[in-house]
Amino acid sequence: MNLRTLPLLLLVPALVLTGCGKKEAEPKGVPTIAVIPKGTTHEFWKSIHAGAVKAARESQVEIIWKGPLREDDRDAQISVVEDFVSRGVAGIVLAPLDDVALRGPVANATSSGIPVVIIDSDLKSDDYTSFAATDNYLGGKIGGEELIRLLNGKGRVIMLRCQEGSASTVQREQGWLDAMAAAPGIVVVSANQYGGATVETAYRASENLLAPLKNAQGQLTIDGIFTPNESTTFGMLRALQDGGHAGRVHFVGFDSSIKLVEALRNKHIDALVLQNPFAMGYLGVKTIVAHLRGEKVERRIDTGVTLVTASIMDRPDIKELIQPDLAKWLE
Repeated sequence: MNLRTLPLLLLVPALVLTGCGKKEAEPKGVPTIAVIPKGTTHEFWKSIHAGAVKAARESQVEIIWKGPLREDDRDAQISVVEDFVSRGVAGIVLAPLDDVALRGPVANATSSGIPVVIIDSDLKSDDYTSFAATDNYLGGKIGGEELIRLLNGKGRVIMLRCQEGSASTVQREQGWLDAMAAAPGIVVVSANQYGGATVETAYRASENLLAPLKNAQGQLTIDGIFTPNESTTFGMLRALQDGGHAGRVHFVGFDSSIKLVEALRNKHIDALVLQNPFAMGYLGVKTIVAHLRGEKVERRIDTGVTLVTASIMDRPDIKELIQPDLAKWLE
C-alpha cells in the first residue's frame, strides 16, 4: 500500500461518521421528534404537550418539547426551528405563530430531509407533510351563531382580535364576522382591535376597548362580545369582572382553562368554543411517525370543534375536553 494514501483512507470513515452525525442522537435507534408550540404558558399548549407525549409513548419515539415563552415572539420560534434543523431531528411537529414568517424555516427543514407536520395554525406554504388542526373558520362561525341566538338576532356587538399573522385566530375572526354579516339585526361596533398574545396585553386592550362603550351611569352600551383564543378570552373576562360587567353582557369565548371553566359555570361567560388540543398534539406526532415509517398520511386532518355551554359542561365527553387529565402525561 502506498503510505501517501493512508491519511486519505483514514479520513473516509471520519467523513462517513460525520455524515451520520447530522441526525439528532437517538438512543438505540429511536427517532427524535421536535414538537414546537406557539408558546408554552397557556393551558392549551399543555394539552397539546400531553397529547404529544401519549403518542410518543405509543409509537416508541422520543420527543423534544420546546417553544417560545410568548406567542408573539416570532424570532424565538424561528430560532427553535432552525436549531432543530441543524441538530438533524427525524421530524418536526410545528404550530407556526406566524403564517408567513415560518415559511423559510419550514422550507429549510424539508430541503434538509426533515419532514414537518403543521398543527393548530396554517402556514402559507406547501412545504409540509400534513396539517392537523381545528376547522378554525367553522369555530368562529359557530361562536358567532351562538351569540346571535343569545341576542335573539338583535344587538350591538364587539370582537377583540388576537394578533396579526396568526392564521388560526384570523380564520376564527373571519368566521365570526361572516356570521354577523348574515344577521341583519346585528351591529358590529368594533372588530379591529387586537389583544395580543398574553393575558396582560389582552386585559389592557379589553379595558381600552370597553372604556368608550359606556353610558353616563357606567353601564356598557353593547350587548355581546366575542374573543377568538384563550388569552383574549381571559383578558376580556378579567376586564368585565373588574368593571362589574361580567354576566351583564353576552360573552362567547374560545378555548378553555380552569378560570374560564369557572366563569362558564358562574354565567360570566355564556359559551366557549373548544378545540381538542390533546388530540392535536397526539395526531401531530402520530402523523409524523407514520410518514417516517413510509405510511400514507392525510394532507388535512380535522381535530374537531365543540360549542360548550353551562348546560352541558358536566357531560363526561365535555368534561374530557374542558378538564383533561394531563398529570399522567406531564409528570
